[in-house]
Amino acid sequence: MDLKAHPQRIVFLDYLRAFACLTVIIVHSAEFFYIGSDSPLTIAPGDNLWVSLLDSPFRAAVPLFIMASSYLLVPLPYDTPTFFRRRFKRVVIPFVIWLILYAVVPQYGNAWDGEAACNNLLGICFNFPPAAGHLWFVYMLLGVYLLMPIISPWIKNLSKRGEETFLAVWALTTLVPYLRLFTSDGYLYGEALWNEFSLFWYVSGYIGYVVLAHYIRTHIDWSWRKTLAVAIPLFLAGYALTAGWFYGYAASIAPSDNGAILGNTLQLGEIEIGWRFCTINVAMMSFAIFIVFKKITCGTGTFYRVISDISRVSYGMYLMHIFILTAVFKLASGYFPSTPACILGVGIITYVITYLAAKLLSYIPGSKYLLG
Repeated sequence: MDLKAHPQRIVFLDYLRAFACLTVIIVHSAEFFYIGSDSPLTIAPGDNLWVSLLDSPFRAAVPLFIMASSYLLVPLPYDTPTFFRRRFKRVVIPFVIWLILYAVVPQYGNAWDGEAACNNLLGICFNFPPAAGHLWFVYMLLGVYLLMPIISPWIKNLSKRGEETFLAVWALTTLVPYLRLFTSDGYLYGEALWNEFSLFWYVSGYIGYVVLAHYIRTHIDWSWRKTLAVAIPLFLAGYALTAGWFYGYAASIAPSDNGAILGNTLQLGEIEIGWRFCTINVAMMSFAIFIVFKKITCGTGTFYRVISDISRVSYGMYLMHIFILTAVFKLASGYFPSTPACILGVGIITYVITYLAAKLLSYIPGSKYLLG
């Protein structure tokens, strides 16, 4: 099977990275409409429908990034020291640089605060700074990379049935966020106050997407007809569950006098359960999108050249986009006539500006340490 319609490029992965980068920016654009400053959960009258419909289908962005990264890396194509050396240069160094920038550079419209900057710098020894919540993804990705040399020999010698068995068990773990709602204390399968490592701990989480990407690469080569026959109903079912959870939960909260939905931090966490990346509904959408993109083979022409260029700087775009998104929303949000137009408009404008900024930075010597 020849996946290389363009020299030394896996064409569909370029399209996938460009798409995932756009969708994650739109997801963050939608956050302005349900995460508030006065109340952790703040949804204006009528916005819960639009946030549900527009944010939910794009929750597959994070799994798609993981699967795109894993598709060619598992099993490892080179020795472990080389793998870690390359990941360090391409992922860790840009990550640390942007961590520092988010810690010390104020967001658009905010004055510089030296004391806050110092506290943020001290804080990044333990976690991402307050202005860079999106960088949680890189911590998780680095954890996945740490496991890749361990699982590579295992998955290389694993049979198709064995891989399917693992994925079936992993699929069961994607129900855990919902099963917790039926317990009195939130603990499941051996979890307790003194033990967070449950029965499914070691076969759950994002590692499932790594194995899923390998399974698709190795065992799925379907026709367009079969691909769509599986992908469309699977995506629609996952989308319905994802959007339905958010909308239904929002509708269960009594609105304030002006019709707004206001909730505390606990309610914010609960309304986002259906959006968590390792839930069954998001996994369904991710699998469906991935197998459709895998069928794309168009690797020529101007459009693909732009797509491949975006793909090359997509990591840098992810790292920097919150700086740009904040400014775009504050400057442009008032010009959009409706909530859906604003979510999509701000997201797309941010995507374009972020790409252009990354493209300009790519001409600087040593830009690989900024963009990956």
